[in-house]
Parts: sequence; C-alpha cells; structure tokens
Amino acid sequence: MNNKKSIKLPKPIRIVVLITLVSISCFLSLSAQSNDKNVAKIENSVTELYKAMVDKDKTILQDLTMDKLTYGHSSGTIENKAEYVDGVLNGAFQFTEITPMDQTISIVDKVGVVRHIFVAKGTNNGKPADVRIGCLLIFKKEGRWKLLARQAYKL
Repeated sequence: MNNKKSIKLPKPIRIVVLITLVSISCFLSLSAQSNDKNVAKIENSVTELYKAMVDKDKTILQDLTMDKLTYGHSSGTIENKAEYVDGVLNGAFQFTEITPMDQTISIVDKVGVVRHIFVAKGTNNGKPADVRIGCLLIFKKEGRWKLLARQAYKL
C-alpha cells in the first residue's frame, strides 16, 4: 500500500518556481561563459607578452604591464616595470622562443592567477641557453588584462 501523498501546488506558484529555476540556470550559464571569455583573454595576454619579449616590442611590453609591476626572477632579482622592460630590450638574456607549458588560469573578480612552466630558448651573453622554470603571474583587469606581478621559481 502506497501512503505517499503528493502536494499539488497552485498553477501560479508552479509558474513562479519554474521561472525562478530557469533564471538561475541562465545566470549560471552566462557566468560560466563570461569566465571562459576572461580565461581566453588572459591566455591571449600571456601569449602577447611572451611574443613581445621575443620580438623586443617595447610598446606591447608597456601596454601589457601595470605601472606598479613587480617582476621576480628565479634568481631572486626583483624588477619594477622600467627595469623589466629595459632588461627584455637590452639585457644579457635574449629570447628566441617562449612556451608556457601545463598552464592553469583561475579568476577571482578582476584578478587572474596564471601558473605554468616557462620553457624558453635564447642566448645568455651570446651563448645558447635553455630555460625551464615555474612561473606564477598575476593579471589585473583594467580595461584589458595586464600583468601586475610575476614570480619565477626553480624547478
């Protein structure tokens, strides 16, 4: 014998519940799409930044980095924006190729956190050199996603 009783809600309440559920579903879907778009924009910023480092493009380097940039090397050296840009353009290490491997990106509000293995080829004081280090990059959205901080570490 089945003792279950079903409760039948009045039609107006059922409609309100249905509309609420559909609205929540749409909001969650749009939030996920917005997050996906921002992840793609940050990925693009990383790609542009590394291309500008290889190409020694001062304008793009300056556009993609915030004025308060703090750029940490795996050696422990910390540079501000001007020092970083000058180092890319005139420093001892000249990049010919940079590839971020195993990259992850997470976003909280207007802050993007990027982690990857930085794999690069280039020359150090004119001699061929390969680089493989870990990197943590922090991007902040100010119109576009710009690099605020970077810290490299030895693997």
